[in-house]
Amino acid sequence: MAKKPRGSIYQPVVRKIFTDKYKEGDHAFEFTRADIEQAALELGVDPKNLGDILYNVRYRAKLPPDILATQPEGMEWIIEGAGRSRYQFTLVPLNRIIPRADLVTIGVPDGTPEMIRAYALDDEQALLAIVRYNRLIDIFLGLTTYSLQNHLRTTVKGIGQIEIDELYVGMDRYGCHYAIPVQAKGGTDQISVVQTKQDLAWCAQAFPDMRARAISAQFVGSEKVALFELTVEDNAVKVVEERHYKLVPAADLDPAAIRNYR
Repeated sequence: MAKKPRGSIYQPVVRKIFTDKYKEGDHAFEFTRADIEQAALELGVDPKNLGDILYNVRYRAKLPPDILATQPEGMEWIIEGAGRSRYQFTLVPLNRIIPRADLVTIGVPDGTPEMIRAYALDDEQALLAIVRYNRLIDIFLGLTTYSLQNHLRTTVKGIGQIEIDELYVGMDRYGCHYAIPVQAKGGTDQISVVQTKQDLAWCAQAFPDMRARAISAQFVGSEKVALFELTVEDNAVKVVEERHYKLVPAADLDPAAIRNYR
C-alpha cells in the first residue's frame, strides 16, 4: 500500500492546532511544541519528527483550506518562531515574490564541476553549489564573498531554532564587512517572509557590527538562476534587487551581449 504524502498527513495536525487556538478576529496567537505533539497523538500521526510538520507548512505546502478561509482580504497566515519550543500564527500582508518574466538574462561562464552536477542530491543542494562555484553572490552584490557554512542550525533569541541554507561573509572596496544569509528555493518552494525575517534577526544577533544582506536563489526553468536581495518592511518581504543569470560554456558567450553589459 502506497504511503500518503507527508503534507497530507501533517496538514490535519496543523488544522487541529489552529482550530483549537484561533478565535474570530485574532491577528496572532501562540502555540507550543506540546500542542503539536498532543494534536498528532489525537489524530494518530507519528509525532517523532515534529519539526518536519512545521517545516512542511511553513516552506513547502499551503495551509489547509479552512485556515486559508479565515484570512482577511490581502492578508495571509504565517507560522513564526516565538521562542524556545514556542510558535505563533501571525497575519501578514499577502506577498508572492516570483521571478520577473521581463528581466534581462546575464550570461556567466559555467564553472560548475561536472562531478557536482552528477551527484547533487536535490534541487536545493544543486542550486547552492551552482551559486557557490560560479561566484554568483559576488557578481550579484559586487562584493568579495566567502561561503562560511551551509545548513547552519542555530538559535535566535525570541524566535527559537532556525536553519540558514548557506551563510556567506564578505567585504566591499571600502572595507565594510557583510553577513549574507542565502535561502535556496528549489521545486515548488516559495520565498518566505518567515525565513527572511529570522535570517536577518540572527545576523543582527551574531554579527552586530556587520551589514546584513539577505539573498534568495531560485531556479527559473532548467537553465537560469534568479537571485533576489530581500528586506522586510511592514512585516512583508520586499525585493531590493533582482537579477537573472544563465550559465553557459565560455565559447558560447555572446560578444554583442557582453558589449551591451558594458
